[in-house]
Amino acid sequence: MSKALEITDSNFEEITNTDQPVLVDFWAEWCGPCKMLTPVINELAEDFEGKAVIGKADVDSNPEIAAKFGIRSIPTILIFKNGEIVDKQIGAVPKNILIEKVTKQL
Repeated sequence: MSKALEITDSNFEEITNTDQPVLVDFWAEWCGPCKMLTPVINELAEDFEGKAVIGKADVDSNPEIAAKFGIRSIPTILIFKNGEIVDKQIGAVPKNILIEKVTKQL
């Protein structure tokens, strides 16, 4: 079973610098809605394996990227393509909405 990649301050550039869509879930251990979203993010990692990169960035452990993108509330999901933000979702949403957003970038 695929699992979302762990995205950190140090590997962020390398992971998002691709022509595949990259979904990054900004989350924290203490955030209830973030925890509800975790299984959905892991399912997306499986669903889009080989087609898109699905990852999670813990805002407490990785303050640089959280600050760089002005993450104020979590969960926040950013979708990148070629290193640029192409879509954004704040708050927990149903899986089908995230599937639509990633599929649009394929």
